[in-house]
Amino acid sequence: MPSAHLSRRRFLALSAVGFTAAVSSSRSVFAQKEPSLTWHNVQDWGIEGKGWNDTAKYFDRFPARAEGKVPGPVWSLSRHSAGMLVRFKTDATSIWTEHTVTNDVKPGANLTAIAQSGLDLYATDPAGDWKWLSVTRPGKKEMKDNIINGLAAGERSYQIYLPLYNGTESLKIGIPEGASFSPIEPRKEKPILFYGTSITHGASASRPGMPHPAILGRWLNRPVINLGFSGNGRMESSVGEFLIEQDPAVYVIDCLPNMTGDQVEERAAPLIRQLRTARPDTPILLVEDRTYANTPFIPAKQKRHEESRAALRKAYETTRQAGVTKVWYLEGEKLLGADREDTIDSSHPSDLGFWRQAEAFAPVLKEALAASPAAGSN
Repeated sequence: MPSAHLSRRRFLALSAVGFTAAVSSSRSVFAQKEPSLTWHNVQDWGIEGKGWNDTAKYFDRFPARAEGKVPGPVWSLSRHSAGMLVRFKTDATSIWTEHTVTNDVKPGANLTAIAQSGLDLYATDPAGDWKWLSVTRPGKKEMKDNIINGLAAGERSYQIYLPLYNGTESLKIGIPEGASFSPIEPRKEKPILFYGTSITHGASASRPGMPHPAILGRWLNRPVINLGFSGNGRMESSVGEFLIEQDPAVYVIDCLPNMTGDQVEERAAPLIRQLRTARPDTPILLVEDRTYANTPFIPAKQKRHEESRAALRKAYETTRQAGVTKVWYLEGEKLLGADREDTIDSSHPSDLGFWRQAEAFAPVLKEALAASPAAGSN
């Protein structure tokens, strides 16, 4: 007769086998089997949020000729697909994606893998409003994902935001055979163009649809071009040369988090004149830096805010006194909450922070849009 010790060992071994079998069975029941799919390449009908067609790669944000003309880091960051989205209609109850990114999926200390390299899916509700639906969970460069399954029956519109901090090499949308599919081409309305720093770029939103430019695009029902360059929004005239190639509804200049007061004094007024000379009637919104969350405890940060804001205010007043019109101004203290609970590292907003920034931007942008030559075109 086996000893009690051996019996327990055998029991545990048999139990482990049984548990493994049960898990395997559970996975086979609940795993989503890939159906027969029809794939649609988004390049066939176009990406919204792309300002130039003469790009080195389809999903780049600056044209190929910008290389060597703008600062090297700006060029490198312009290869990220931040702010871009694609739209379509379908009655499918399941949506798949095939997506390849340029660089390895390596989220930073202040950025999720989903924000860096993932896809973010929205759908319209019965009232026609955009509501969040699902995301992919990236782990490698080449990915195939069932981004959503078990959808309620019926045709609706969808939009997918592309990665914030990675380049996109390709994107296809898969729909089960027999389901309807209609591409929605990029809108023709003039976009809101955001030029700024890592905050504009999207750090540290949890997913690509949550930076304030994306939120405002949904709220104001406007196309958006995101020209945020992490650590490199510095009002260089070489970047301005490409900004004036665009004909947006509004220019939003939000560079102070990357600039000292001396730099703002040197570059802000010339950038305003550069934009106004090329686009005499296009509204310009100047934005102060958000207040660091721990500023009340750190005098050096308070000094930095005071110096850079004073320089931007001076540029604003000087250009207005020179007869420059259609320039708006947004104060930094309005961008985040007085509770200081809406950043992840004192500098970069959380999703709550981005939502609050969008709330601060919205009324000013509505005024600027009303004064834009594009007013009424939406």
